[in-house]
Amino acid sequence: MSLSRRSFIVSASAALLAGCASNSRPMPQAMAPTPGTLRRIDPAYVQMYSALPQERFPIPAVDLQKIDPVYYRQIVDYPTSEPAGTIVVDTPNRFLYLTMEHGKAMRYGVGIGRDGFTWSGEARIAYKREWPTWTPPSEMIDRQPELEKYRNGMPPALDNPLGARALYIFQNGKDTLYRLHGTSEDWSIGKAVSSGCVRLLHHDVIDLYNRVPKGTRIVVRQASMPGVS
Repeated sequence: MSLSRRSFIVSASAALLAGCASNSRPMPQAMAPTPGTLRRIDPAYVQMYSALPQERFPIPAVDLQKIDPVYYRQIVDYPTSEPAGTIVVDTPNRFLYLTMEHGKAMRYGVGIGRDGFTWSGEARIAYKREWPTWTPPSEMIDRQPELEKYRNGMPPALDNPLGARALYIFQNGKDTLYRLHGTSEDWSIGKAVSSGCVRLLHHDVIDLYNRVPKGTRIVVRQASMPGVS
């Protein structure tokens, strides 16, 4: 499996600032809150997504009212032949799984590219960065001249497109230009909003970052596995 130059260029814009259009799928009916009311949220999740003032750039609490509860971080049943410690991206259902022993997995809600990933297959996490610098490719700067000031990199910050953490995906030793990264746009989880990369809540990407080492295998699927919760 190979990626075309065009796919590389398109995917490089995945981490762009909040200018990406949203093309969300509807909430499952059972999860949709009644307009004008607030959904009761389990205190365990409130704690899980509470403010992180100790971070280099303090991260505010997540507004969980903006997110379908199915996308909250949780351990689920996940029967798979993938060995424990594998990252599996289920693009149709907007989930990222980190496989565990005994048929379980840690599941995270994600936002994906408007058209989903342009590829599927296997790769590796070549390296990881805390509060990474984001550098837009020349092709993007040509299209959006206002990004010229970031030609040599946008410094780390809450509004940096890569967020609090980034995991860099390489295939056969080459950078795919795809990333797993954080986002401050709580509302975008479970939706197709970027141009290719996989975005997680800051809290979730930090959790994932702390769980997986460099070299972790990642599998990207365009079809979800039957029978997986």
